[in-house]
Amino acid sequence: MQPSDHIHMETLAVHAGETGEREAGAVMPPIHLSTTFERGADGGYPSGFVYARSDNPNRQALERALTALEGGESAAAFASGMAAIMAVFQSLESGAHLILPDDVYFGTSALARDVFARWGLAVSTADMTDPDTVARLVRPETALIWVETPSNPMLKITDIEAIARIAHEAGALCACDNTWPSPVLQQPLALGADLVIHSTTKYLGGHSDLVGGAVIARADGEQFARIRTIQTIGGAVPSPFDCWLLMRSIRTLPHRMRAHSRNARQVAAYLADHPAVARVHYPGLADHPGHAIAARQMRDFGGMLSIQMQGGAEAALRLANRVRLFTQATSLGGVESLIEHRASVEGPGTTTPDDLLRLSIGLEHADDLIADLEQAIG
Repeated sequence: MQPSDHIHMETLAVHAGETGEREAGAVMPPIHLSTTFERGADGGYPSGFVYARSDNPNRQALERALTALEGGESAAAFASGMAAIMAVFQSLESGAHLILPDDVYFGTSALARDVFARWGLAVSTADMTDPDTVARLVRPETALIWVETPSNPMLKITDIEAIARIAHEAGALCACDNTWPSPVLQQPLALGADLVIHSTTKYLGGHSDLVGGAVIARADGEQFARIRTIQTIGGAVPSPFDCWLLMRSIRTLPHRMRAHSRNARQVAAYLADHPAVARVHYPGLADHPGHAIAARQMRDFGGMLSIQMQGGAEAALRLANRVRLFTQATSLGGVESLIEHRASVEGPGTTTPDDLLRLSIGLEHADDLIADLEQAIG
């Protein structure tokens, strides 16, 4: 099923990726565990599949679904979000210039600086909330401007249309990490981005039981062909079972995202009024600096928020250690609520304030989550 103005996201999520063929009449597709596929008498491959590294029926269905959800032309699934990001960076020419947000996922920045800088990738960072600053950093060799909105972990909001325009005027690409909003809440390709990246581990997977990543392209052109080559030759591909699990989870994604957003709004409002909390970073709050842009380019504000505590790092760690319903753990986007002191996870080189906690608001009742935070704050 392809995206249509007449198809609602809920319907698309249930049916995207289907071929209309059902083996043995099964409503749910089977898991194809075979690593290799039979050749025909003429030496060809009548099924269209050769070897599991290059393609697999479950991965093909997942890629069709992701393409439809993001409104693109093609998608490539990877074994992790970082593998997807790596493939995008690898697809750039040697000596290319990349502009990253100054508040970007720590792993993205580390990959660019610690790995690809040695391959000749030049990296600049910018406050993506200020398009003029981004424009001033553009060079003749700028090949890619990277957007992450809301950002991790400060939840800064970037105007995707404005940054995409700057990229295109410079002859560069605009890529957007859409992991936090998911295609349910934000569709960067419709706003001018050329590539969308996901850690499918998070909201797309939604149950903290798989690891994966994806790149979705607005146009199936030369750049995406390079990414596809890196996927199939490099082999950092998801297993058939993980693809099957993702397809299972995508079916409930619109409903989960609405519930995550509703709970996060309530938790953010409670924390914004708490005297022990110095600051709440959540774009759904009217006083958030990026609220107006977020309201324009997002359907809702998502399930992620960060807080900074009045008592500094000591107060933040104490809260994280005293919660009962929240689990103190890395990652996000699952049905369970998580809390994490990001600076200690990121370690040396982090720019995250040491009084900051990142909260992934799950699908528990909001009143219970608020009560848990209340007793933990004390």
